[in-house]
Amino acid sequence: MDNSLDLKSSGLKVTLPRLKILDLFQNSVASGQRHMSADDVYRVLLSENMDIGLATVYRVLTQFEQAGLLVRRNFESGKALYELNEGEPHDHLLCLNCGKVEEFTDPQIYQRQSEIAQQYGYALHERAMSLYGLCADCQTKTNKRR
Repeated sequence: MDNSLDLKSSGLKVTLPRLKILDLFQNSVASGQRHMSADDVYRVLLSENMDIGLATVYRVLTQFEQAGLLVRRNFESGKALYELNEGEPHDHLLCLNCGKVEEFTDPQIYQRQSEIAQQYGYALHERAMSLYGLCADCQTKTNKRR
């Protein structure tokens, strides 16, 4: 995928920080860590010896969100997490212990949400659902301590 074309088509100038951060998110899909905070992005860039400041990371993430390349999610942790905007609806499961985020899709849930909105006379424009609990790993760790 040519990231410079993605940036240009979004109306953004092609710069090294933008290219690197977009590449990071596109590669995060393959690695399974689709949701990253600004601090997560900054730490990865530091580990790769990239000379990009935290303020630049925040600025680029905001620009990407405004351009529709990224979606910002504000979960209960109070920390904004970003993910690529792939246009597919999905919901999230969040671990209250380790912060792990899992995505899921369920057409039956979407159908039921539409029915409920219609029942109350609402025209849906946006939807989001986040479920909070303990992931399997944290449940195992908790059970071992008992």
